[in-house]
Amino acid sequence: MRPLIPLALTVMLLAVPAQAEEEPQNVIVTSVKSDGFVDRVEALGTTFANESVTITANVSDKIVEIHFEDGQEVEKDYLLVALQRAEQRAALAAAEAILSERRTAYQRARELESRQYTTTAQLEERLAALREAEANRDAAAARLADREIRAPFDGIVGLRNISVGTLVTPGSVITTLDDLDPIKLDFTVPAAYLATIRPGLEIVAATTALPGIQFKGEIRSVSSKVDPVTRSFTARALIDNPDHALKPGLLMTVQLLRNPRQALVIPEEALIPVGTQNFVFVIEDGVTEGVKNPIAHRREVHTGARRLGEVEILSGLSEGERVVTHGTMQLRDGQPVHIVEEQGVIKTLGGLSDETTTVR
Repeated sequence: MRPLIPLALTVMLLAVPAQAEEEPQNVIVTSVKSDGFVDRVEALGTTFANESVTITANVSDKIVEIHFEDGQEVEKDYLLVALQRAEQRAALAAAEAILSERRTAYQRARELESRQYTTTAQLEERLAALREAEANRDAAAARLADREIRAPFDGIVGLRNISVGTLVTPGSVITTLDDLDPIKLDFTVPAAYLATIRPGLEIVAATTALPGIQFKGEIRSVSSKVDPVTRSFTARALIDNPDHALKPGLLMTVQLLRNPRQALVIPEEALIPVGTQNFVFVIEDGVTEGVKNPIAHRREVHTGARRLGEVEILSGLSEGERVVTHGTMQLRDGQPVHIVEEQGVIKTLGGLSDETTTVR
């Protein structure tokens, strides 16, 4: 009876229908793209005016004219405040009259000396008198200028601290003047980045005072020494500020865009971490029963830097290859797939998050 058992088992196996072909797995894929990539170094910084000065008086006298309003934008040499100056104007007019008379006398003496009607000594006396008159005229002009307070550079005046009739003395604060375009941003960076932080490096900065806006700038100078206590150094960047949105004294977060490069980029959700290794499913063409079907093959990749939603691929993929971003949990190596959607790699500006709505 024992020989009948294998025969019966064989009949049963033959009676079982062949297993159906494996059904394609629905997936979403994206193409490997080459994109600009940078390494980010974050720091905190404070804004300063490009040029800033406190406008004060040089002499003691009463204010008779005020020619500016709070927050007014003025040009260099614009007359801000005038002190009482009638006496100085009169002195300047007298000095100019004397200068004119002595210039005429000197010209007359030169003509006579050329005809040998006068001596060279007399001509030199006329020249000395002319030089003295010029010096007196310059001194009178300087005394008048001390009573006409002008803007030393283009900028925006601050709050007015005086009124007409106020008696000011040397050092009395009249107002402030700030040049806000561009604006300086000073920030400290750990000494470990000393070799890579250099003039010309781009930065992106933001402040909670102006949410939703990122400001682009460029490093202009780096401190010549490292703080021995904090082991950090100071860098200074300039940010274009044509609408004067940024004010001096703001706290800003700074992201330095170092080591700019072209890199292969894929979405982070395409990665399948296994221990210390990373894998992706790459879509390749396949044939099932004479019909072309895409097949997913698992492949190891080596990753580099990351940014919001994206990862840099150092090796293992080529530009243009398609990788699975959704549907990897139930996918097996070599399994046929049905591509439901093909999406693009998320684009960001300068390698930073695309959550920010405005970049300047």
